[in-house]
Formats: sequence, C-alpha cells, structure tokens
Amino acid sequence: MIQKLKTKQEVRDEMEKEILDYLHSGGKIDQVLQGVSGREDNSNLNQTIPFNEGEKQTRTLLIETVKAIDERKQKKKPAPLLKPKPQKRIIYDDFGEPIREIWE
Repeated sequence: MIQKLKTKQEVRDEMEKEILDYLHSGGKIDQVLQGVSGREDNSNLNQTIPFNEGEKQTRTLLIETVKAIDERKQKKKPAPLLKPKPQKRIIYDDFGEPIREIWE
C-alpha cells in the first residue's frame, strides 16, 4: 500500500487549522520582537569562545627531521616502468557476430 505524500498546500492548511483550534480553545500567541533570543540571558548564539590566553607553549623545531625525510625520499630508486600487457579485443560485425580477435 503506497502512502500519498501531502502537498505543501495541504500542510499549510493543516497548520492553519491547528493554529485556529489552539486559539479557539483559549490559547494565546505572544508577539516577540525581532532579534530577541529564547535564551534567558539573550546572549549571541554565534559568539566565539575566546582562546585561553594563559601560558604559551613553545614550539618544537623539526628541521632535522624534515631534512632526514627529504633525504630518504631522494634516495629511493624510481619504480621500473612496466610495459602494459597486451589485451585481446574482439571485432564484431554489424549483426553482433564476432569476426576476429586482435591483440593491442
């Protein structure tokens, strides 16, 4: 059994009906000014967390390590070039019947 998806208009109508039912049952909608947050302290949600401005860490110099890695890279021999293995290809006629085989 395939369940039919609701169209946007059907969803809008359903939401409008629910709002009207809520208002008729004694519900109340408060108007909120634009830009007011739902958070209690009304702080900015996009505010970045400040970095810890305490003790600065010293950096470790890696010059010798980088030089050793570069030397190892230069010592490696390049891989020998491999010739591609020949592959068999079948030639077909207009009716899909094989005519001959060729090696490429």
